[in-house]
Amino acid sequence: MPLTRSLDDATVVITGASSGIGAATAYALARRGTAVVLAARSESTLSRVAQRCQELGGQALVVPTDVTDAAAVQRLADRAAAEFGHVDAWVNNAAVGAVGLFDEIPVAEFRRVLEVNLLGAVHGIRAALPHLAAAGGGVVVNNASVLAEVAMPYQSPYNATKHGLRGLADTVRQELRVTGRSNISICTILPATIDTPFFRHAANHTGREVLPPPPVYPPETVAATIVRMLRRPRREAYAGGAARLLGLQWRLAPALTERALGWYAHRTQFGPGARADSTGNVFRADADGRREGGWHGRRRQLVRMTAAFGLAAAGTAVGTLAARTRRARTGRP
Repeated sequence: MPLTRSLDDATVVITGASSGIGAATAYALARRGTAVVLAARSESTLSRVAQRCQELGGQALVVPTDVTDAAAVQRLADRAAAEFGHVDAWVNNAAVGAVGLFDEIPVAEFRRVLEVNLLGAVHGIRAALPHLAAAGGGVVVNNASVLAEVAMPYQSPYNATKHGLRGLADTVRQELRVTGRSNISICTILPATIDTPFFRHAANHTGREVLPPPPVYPPETVAATIVRMLRRPRREAYAGGAARLLGLQWRLAPALTERALGWYAHRTQFGPGARADSTGNVFRADADGRREGGWHGRRRQLVRMTAAFGLAAAGTAVGTLAARTRRARTGRP
């Protein structure tokens, strides 16, 4: 079910709103006159985002929140409802990452990524549901990443949380439907690589500069998809053509695509510069309000390599499907 109000009369809570996709989504909604409630750990940065939202024609409320704190997330929801009278949608966007080999990422960082990315969404959904019900219905959008469907080396905690988030969304959606609360929509968005500060802010235990694997899409691509989901909720939606292609390849030929994507990510995820071990923003806020991460050039880099990978994997996937079909028809194992 879509929002019960038009966007220019709606209230939308956005976590992780201090930079990247969260900030881009806040601006996209502000342009439509939406009241946005901005949540993240840095109050000063949120205030800058709020000021820009107001300049664009929306109302903005800043509520500094650590999404790992269930009580704080509940206060966020209550504050939004008290300020604007209703909560119509909730965007679970807050996320952090730790990059490195699985057995070299400190357990404390691994746990913190789980707490922010997955438990943060759990807290958000639990806090949002009563307010969405009180508003007559509403929409929850979970920003999961295409890594909720596929996997990439050196990103084990992030992959695990995004797979978990997708499963959580599917389960809550089922429960709402079977208990007669289908006026609340649970949506999952699966973006491709996005040009945000995420890759510079992630904890890094690789000894090398971390880069976003191309092709890289602007954060406005995801923001536009979120706005469309609020108007016309869907179970899932990709953001960026590469995400859709990867999802198709993974479903048709998972073993091949896993090997190919591992090879590709291993060769495109790191730059030439050396880097000391860092906890990044896993435990501390360092957002500066920027939507983009400065990876514009990588939107165009390795285009031939990306296309070749996509065509090869897609071709092999189609061949695998055809072979399976032939075996099924002939009855051969």
